Amino acid sequence: MALPARDQLKYWGLAAVLFFVALWYLGNIMLPFILGGAIAYFLDPVADRLETMGLSRTAATVVITICGILIFIIAVVAVVPTLINQALALIDTIPQLFRDLQTFVTTRFPSISTPDSVVYKSLMSLGQTVQQNGGQLLEGVLISALSLINVVMLLVIVPVVAFYLLLDWDNMVAEIDRLLPLDHAPVIRKLAGDINATLASFVRGMGTVCLILGTYYAVALMIVGLQFGLVVGFIAGLVTFIPYLGALIGGALAIGLALFQFWGDWLSIGLVGGIFVIGQVAEGNVLTPKLVGSSVGLHPVWLIFALSVFGALFGFVGMLVAVPVAAAIGVFARFFVGQYRGSRLYLGLSATRKDKD
Repeated sequence: MALPARDQLKYWGLAAVLFFVALWYLGNIMLPFILGGAIAYFLDPVADRLETMGLSRTAATVVITICGILIFIIAVVAVVPTLINQALALIDTIPQLFRDLQTFVTTRFPSISTPDSVVYKSLMSLGQTVQQNGGQLLEGVLISALSLINVVMLLVIVPVVAFYLLLDWDNMVAEIDRLLPLDHAPVIRKLAGDINATLASFVRGMGTVCLILGTYYAVALMIVGLQFGLVVGFIAGLVTFIPYLGALIGGALAIGLALFQFWGDWLSIGLVGGIFVIGQVAEGNVLTPKLVGSSVGLHPVWLIFALSVFGALFGFVGMLVAVPVAAAIGVFARFFVGQYRGSRLYLGLSATRKDKD
């Protein structure tokens, strides 16, 4: 006999409370396991594809692990130092950019650029603030990242967890499926399938889109000769998961830097703008439709809200679990809305008359 709805709600509510309590108190301890699980989830389709090509699950996992280690080593040796150096150089250069902007405003609009004007004081104050606090901010971010993802976690625990989870992923899913309560197994499977479809489209799809666009922006901007092209490309790719925001932020930053660096060279400035136009066209017409799909069920505003709330409550670990939790809540909300629309509470007297007929 199935449990009454009230008892089911009590047990599922207790499970949710335990999850959030564990996230609150054990966040830093859970971090390498969450990262390892996220990596395994992201790479599971690759392992499945290698299995269809004739490799065993163990061989596929080993091949993926070796490729991942090589990519990580190349990134650490070739990309990360340059990225940090450019970020520091950009912070040091921003005050000079503001002085150049002040000179430009003084030349073009002398009436609003006197030392007593609001515009003049605002530019000077903003430039000094960035110069004084920019380095401290970047240093704080790096220190926080290192305190969360220390060398042991990054080089040992996370890869080991990801390796074993990827190796046993299909077995774990099958075992969990066998443990589902029989009365509710079909509904749970459907909800889990919807959540997986949403996550697969968004996390795997948008992750790939961000990586492709970030690499494209960085390489293209460096080829054009933009001084901080790698940093701009990294920023643009990082926020591409929010529609249009990556192109707007990256494009505004790149064109602003290009105006100061290439002033008078309109061809170079036009090339910088054209890079983001091409990237946006490719994202909207090729990358997102192919890799993400037409609908993933995660509205950008809902996603930003989830990231903000979970980040404020649980820190970096909260931001990692924000997307899957937001996807699950969205799926549950649509399920309950469907149940509500089929209930007598929604249909009212019309449902009662049909039952009598």
